[in-house]
Order: sequence, then structure tokens, then C-alpha cells
Amino acid sequence: MRKLVRFLVWTALLLGLVIGVARVVAIRWWQVPDNDRYLEASVAPTLRGGDWVLLWRLTKPKFGDLVVCPEPGHEDRSVVGRILAEEGDRIAIDGAQVRRNGKVSETEHPCSAFKVAAPDTGAEVEQVCQVEALGGESHLRGATVGHEVAPKSVDQQVAEGQVFLVSDNRLFPYDSRDFGQVPRESCKEFVFYRLVSRKGYFDSETRLSYIQ
Repeated sequence: MRKLVRFLVWTALLLGLVIGVARVVAIRWWQVPDNDRYLEASVAPTLRGGDWVLLWRLTKPKFGDLVVCPEPGHEDRSVVGRILAEEGDRIAIDGAQVRRNGKVSETEHPCSAFKVAAPDTGAEVEQVCQVEALGGESHLRGATVGHEVAPKSVDQQVAEGQVFLVSDNRLFPYDSRDFGQVPRESCKEFVFYRLVSRKGYFDSETRLSYIQ
């Protein structure tokens, strides 16, 4: 019995040490804010406000990653967006569609429809979910199909040392169209795993899931 207790204690200590080291150099757990209606709408359908996620920071984020960065001009706030254009790229966005260096994003297949609260009115809006492919990367997006009002279009080149962030929700984005291009060096973490959703651990559809 004493040997078992000793084994469990040492196991717990070693596990705590591993988690502590990983927490310092590689990962961080973070809760998506649920008190910012614009940010919360913009991350759907991939994430929702209140979700607990893991952020990877041992390696630099790359094209297609969903990054968490300080908001330009308001470094005390975080923005969440997907790197869909890098230094020297030409990016154009029209409705749900993204065009990078002349290459149009493709819709691979639909996914489950979802609802989100419109950030300006709070009214619940049903949206179409699609899997988008661009530059060899696939991810979820909320489309603008069937809605009369779409976000403003954009067509610009990414400056040196900058990235262009695009929200997964194309109907209610909060991205580089709002706060401008973002210094690449400020985007040091990206979302790679969801621990639990805002509904808690018993929401089995979304807990312990990788984020594309």
C-alpha cells in the first residue's frame, strides 16, 4: 500500500512538472471572451464565446492558422482571426469568398447550420456553415448566403512584416477590415484544441476536439 501511495505521489509530481514546463514554453489555456459581442460573433462557427481552448506558442503561426493577437492600437484586447494573407500577398474578400493572389477559396462541403447573435441588435441569426479550402488549408466558415446585407468588400496587398486576418464568420466579421493589417511578430499563438465548450464538459460534440 505504501509503495502504491509513493508511486501515485511521484506520478502526480512528474505530471505536474511536465504540465508546468509545457505551460511556460509551449501551450496556454485560454477562454474565448463571452463579454465582447463582436468578437464572439466573429469566431463562429469554429468557436463560441466561453469555450476553453489551448493555444500553441512554441512555433510561429503559419498561413491558415487561427491566431490570437493583441488588437492594433488596443494591446490590452485580443483579436481572433485566421491568417489568410501574408507579406506580399494580394487579398480580396467579397461576401463569404476570399481570393488570395487570384486564387479563389473553394467550398468543399457544407456542415451543420448554426445560430449567432447579431452584435449590433442581439437578434438571433441562422447562418450556413461550410468547409472552406484555400492554399491547401481547410477550415469552417459561416457564410453570408441568403442575407441582404454583407460586410464591405476589400482588395489590398499585405505590407512587409504584416498579416491579414480574416474572421471565420463572414457575415459578422471582426478582422483586418476593421482594425487593419497586423504585425506578424505580435501574433505568437494559435488555437489548436478545444478542451470544453461554453456549455461545459458534457457537451460531447465539441469537447476535446482539434481546431482546424
